[in-house]
Amino acid sequence: MPIPAKVKAYLKKAKKPFEEITHKTVFTAYDIAQTLKRNLKEVGKTLLVKTDKAYVLVVVPASHRLDFAKLKKALKVKKVEMVPEKVMAKMLKVKAGALTAFGKLHKLPLVVDRSLLKTKDVILQAGSFTDSVRMKVKDFVKMEEALMAGIVEAAGMKVGKSKGKKKTK
Repeated sequence: MPIPAKVKAYLKKAKKPFEEITHKTVFTAYDIAQTLKRNLKEVGKTLLVKTDKAYVLVVVPASHRLDFAKLKKALKVKKVEMVPEKVMAKMLKVKAGALTAFGKLHKLPLVVDRSLLKTKDVILQAGSFTDSVRMKVKDFVKMEEALMAGIVEAAGMKVGKSKGKKKTK
């Protein structure tokens, strides 16, 4: 399942450089990091949440969990809850779980955890289980006009350091 034509057209229209990355079929940001042998902090995990005011897309590093209390504070709302995959698929007209990180494409506000700025590039879900997109974090945030906020807590997971030659003594 390659990147959907609608997503590709959106990215090209944004005129920000991006790289398509083809990989084996994966269903989670954790699996993307493991498959591509990348650090979890370099992979963006996209979530759809419902607040008492609206639906919102959220992107956090795969190495962390969303902190609902921090997100409530950042959005100035009283209630935040995850949206079930079936609802997300129907609402955004995507396959269940094949969400993209592009809020403007879905006409939704986007909140990005500010810790993603610590990495130069980010790998993002692009509406496919076999293809992702890598782009500069600053380009992603700028093109999406994302709200930057500290909205995560440590998840205690470590995976995928880039493979290099092992040093021997």
